[in-house]
Amino acid sequence: MNEFKPMIENIKPIGRVMQKDNALWMCYSATGAAFQFTGKSLSIVLCGDDRAESEGMEENLARVKIYVDGNCTKDLMMNEKEKQVSVINDDVINDHLVEVLKVSESAMSTVTLKSILADDEAVIQPAEKKSRIIEFAGDSITCGYGVDDEVAEHSFKTSTEDATKAYAYLTAQKLQADHSLVSLSGYGIISGYSGDGERRPDQLLPTYYEKMGFCYGSMNGEYPQNVSWDFSALQPDVVVINLGTNDQSFTREIESLCEEYCTVYQTFIRTIRRNNPNAYILCMLGVMGEALCPMAQKAVDTYRKETGDSRISFHWFKEQLDEDGRAADWHPSQKTHRKVSEQLTQIIKEIMNW
Repeated sequence: MNEFKPMIENIKPIGRVMQKDNALWMCYSATGAAFQFTGKSLSIVLCGDDRAESEGMEENLARVKIYVDGNCTKDLMMNEKEKQVSVINDDVINDHLVEVLKVSESAMSTVTLKSILADDEAVIQPAEKKSRIIEFAGDSITCGYGVDDEVAEHSFKTSTEDATKAYAYLTAQKLQADHSLVSLSGYGIISGYSGDGERRPDQLLPTYYEKMGFCYGSMNGEYPQNVSWDFSALQPDVVVINLGTNDQSFTREIESLCEEYCTVYQTFIRTIRRNNPNAYILCMLGVMGEALCPMAQKAVDTYRKETGDSRISFHWFKEQLDEDGRAADWHPSQKTHRKVSEQLTQIIKEIMNW
């Protein structure tokens, strides 16, 4: 067998990934690798972080999907420190597009693609890059929280979370664009989700926007929140911000807190613009609650007036409908994600003339 390392000469990186110890570290949702394979047999070796074999973590490990020619052929939880997965076993030499995607979010667990094993005659080349890139900065909605468990009363599990079934990934696919997701469930602009009305200052997406991710576990002693992201590695054409759903559990229509959300939102926009000078910034909100939509609109309008930056807009989405169902913890169902994706796709097409 030949061993190929997941280096840039062999694979196309997907989203915010990083080379670590000659392996590809995948943290945020829908990060991974894609490559063209010519050969008979193929396996990949994955490594879990220090939570992979932890007792009680079975439902909150890294979830990984492997696609061959666009079809999901493997769907697994990273419940071992190292796992070898057989992907292709053909009798004759064939050409295949292979994609490895971590479909769960970074907070609970991360994973690395350690190596690619193939038959002696095999050839591996990076998959072709798409001509467009869209980045999504969001929360659980962007992560695809509970999308595989459409029972509203059920709670969070990475085993039922799948970013490839959520609006962000679907929108990128519809627009034939590469994607990058920077999203964490429960996170907001000025506070994470607050069931009791108390501020959650430790759950702010802007804190980790310039990082490789956030995780409670480490990969060989390293935490993604301690690693800065190199923005030169991936410059998106569009950055979509979908944040405020968790903030509204804290702001609760209190004027001073709503104004604080508006002010800090503008600061976050400036951070995004500094790191992505040529991107169009598209702000959206409303799918799981419209309470802060006026303040998000005000933030965008104020920022545009103060800076003269015209490459930004806000789009008010209507709240999900009961008849479209609910996923775990009353999150959007697959039907709702598809509807949001269709709407967002049309908006981006019109703005970008795609």
